[in-house]
Amino acid sequence: MGEPKKLHVALFPWLAFGHIIPYLDLAQLIAQKGHKISFISTSRNIQRLPQVSSKLSSSIKLISLTLPQVENLPHDAESTMDLPYDHVPYLKKAYDLLQDQLLHFLQTSAPDWIIYDFSPHWLPPIAANLGISGAFFSIFGAWSLTFLGSSSSAMINGDDPRTKAEHLTVPPDWVPFSSKVAFRLHEAKRALDHLGMNNSGFSDAFRIGSVLGHSDVIAIRSCIEIEADFLRLLGQLHGKPVLPVGILPPSALDSSDDKDDTWIEISSWLDKHNKGSVVYIAFGSESAPSQEELEELALGLELSGLPFFWTLRKRNNDDSIKLPDGFEERVKGRGLVWMSWAPQVKILAHESVGGFLTHCGYSSIIEALHFGRALIMFPLSLDQGLIARVFEEKKVGVEIKRDEENGWFTKDSVVESLKLVMVKTEGNVYRDKAKEMKKVFGNKELHDRYMGHFVEFLQNHCRNP
Repeated sequence: MGEPKKLHVALFPWLAFGHIIPYLDLAQLIAQKGHKISFISTSRNIQRLPQVSSKLSSSIKLISLTLPQVENLPHDAESTMDLPYDHVPYLKKAYDLLQDQLLHFLQTSAPDWIIYDFSPHWLPPIAANLGISGAFFSIFGAWSLTFLGSSSSAMINGDDPRTKAEHLTVPPDWVPFSSKVAFRLHEAKRALDHLGMNNSGFSDAFRIGSVLGHSDVIAIRSCIEIEADFLRLLGQLHGKPVLPVGILPPSALDSSDDKDDTWIEISSWLDKHNKGSVVYIAFGSESAPSQEELEELALGLELSGLPFFWTLRKRNNDDSIKLPDGFEERVKGRGLVWMSWAPQVKILAHESVGGFLTHCGYSSIIEALHFGRALIMFPLSLDQGLIARVFEEKKVGVEIKRDEENGWFTKDSVVESLKLVMVKTEGNVYRDKAKEMKKVFGNKELHDRYMGHFVEFLQNHCRNP
């Protein structure tokens, strides 16, 4: 037998940095195995990417497409973080109009594989017609994809029997094993709105069903050690190979920016606190609590008496979000509110951090458990509620108690959850389980093996061997 084929792999993520960054991580891991990468996004997003490792820069080509203008989409809005939530469908509409530019790239560059996200329902048939193999790479766990539908065709045709919010508050009939993965009622109401028809012209269920149904393989940011049952079920539901690629753990602590002023200031503040005593709070770049939620969270943090570091970035230059009057003065020395970008992985790695109050974005959960940090969970949107159920069941943290109907919570429930996870004896189970989970989430060799198996599959199963 000759040498295994050197591949040219193109990647085309959805226009959200919560998707773009895991896709870039995947691109770099494939490039590390000696393959050529074309990473495709729009011009402004390409400019905002983190620096590609210098060792890989010759293997990774960044391909800029021009995002077409559509009505109701601001001129320089090229990612979900540039927009209020209700304008995201217009971004999807513009994304769909990238079809001709992408077709031209595929015709002229002829990659062996294209790896795409949930949104380009039109892409799998284009790739197949050109003889290019297609993989759907899900940044969501198999628990979320199995919850969405029992088959690709049901999702495409809108045949989901669950038509009321109440139907989404229990595990679906097609999950044959014990599971608590379902929405709370207030989350289910939002999910129904989100999965229904929107101003892009296509529902998200249709988009996801189309890429699931017409891809050659489903690649998923996961591993058997976390969700063996759901991974197996996903393959059964869609009748095709499901390949976990590992969790793409953070390549963590590149020391090159240790002298960076931001990190010097943050680390010197963290250094003043006892090991495991600080609560780190962050809600990612895509999710934001409402003004009322923000105030109640702040009052809960104040009332808890615990040291905390809160990364509170304003989304879309939104000046309307305000902390309670006098809050920062009252917590001075004990709590710090950081209003600009902060290096989350380095903060989570710092020994003074004991717990993470998080919106339950999957990347944030992975980063926390990579360092064995227990979770205080406050899901805000999309599949974050499902993720919270998964990790509460694994006993690595607790959710802040909320009203089932309207999602409201109180400062007292914030205090209760914080103290349980951070200091109470009954919380030992969460702290211990989170440290135990580090053996999976922090195991670089394990996830390297998954990536190796995935790349071997790509080599052995492309349409043009």
